[in-house]
Amino acid sequence: MHHLIPEFPFVLSVIGKGAEPSAFAAAIGQTSDPVILSPGQAFDLPFAGEPGKALTTARELAHGSALDINIVPAINRRKQLLIADMDSTIITCECLDELADMAGVKPQVSAITERAMRGEIAFAPALRERVALLKGLPLENLARVYDERVRLSDGAKALVATMRKAGAITLLVSGGFTYFTERVAIAAGFHAHRANTLNDDGKVLLGTPGEPILGREAKLAALEDAVERLHIGFADVLAVGDGANDLAMIERAGLGVAYHAKPLVAEKAAAEIKHGDLRGLLYLQGYADSEISESMD
Repeated sequence: MHHLIPEFPFVLSVIGKGAEPSAFAAAIGQTSDPVILSPGQAFDLPFAGEPGKALTTARELAHGSALDINIVPAINRRKQLLIADMDSTIITCECLDELADMAGVKPQVSAITERAMRGEIAFAPALRERVALLKGLPLENLARVYDERVRLSDGAKALVATMRKAGAITLLVSGGFTYFTERVAIAAGFHAHRANTLNDDGKVLLGTPGEPILGREAKLAALEDAVERLHIGFADVLAVGDGANDLAMIERAGLGVAYHAKPLVAEKAAAEIKHGDLRGLLYLQGYADSEISESMD
């Protein structure tokens, strides 16, 4: 079905302050007219040619600037499922590290978190090790962390609301804890959430997570379950995260995005948002400012 292949099968997506198409069009060649998604902030440049070479050329051109530059296929850009990590993606902090701060063990816990997110140590034993350090922490500290420390990342509400209005299903998946995903899912507007649990005696944390632990493979399983349930393909999925335990779902999704991510994740993801906020995930799908909303109304 050769005639169905678009004249310009790829799109160069440029996102960031001062994004202007002319220099990029000249650099990569064989382009159609640019599509301005957000004046001075985001544009699409449909093109024909070798995508890897074009991406290298465009990123070299933008070297030193705070522009997020990616290449995506022109077809099937708007995804029907959003599956997102929570900590340091949909929210700005790591909840476990903040609980550790309340328990007076943040340096020890943060060091383990960093190594796990970089993929240097396996997620499940790292989680058990960190949770053990929280043994005896009074339960009211969970509410304190949520109220005092948890903030939605810029663009989180816009990302979820806009995709929902377009008919997508939205799923929050976390190696963190249901106490937080339940509240963050409501605050950001997600349809559903999955995470780990913390065992307690009604007053304090017992220092153990519920088993089995939801980590890298469980995030991938959540994606696969949703694809099967919704009768869609992996090409219809947008997955986003920042750490090593997000890699399996990022690599399986049609559009896998590393968001302000660890080097290992940025290197392997098909797309990366390094400078901008979560609205960038909408621009990657070709949404213009006029289509972006922060509410479901």
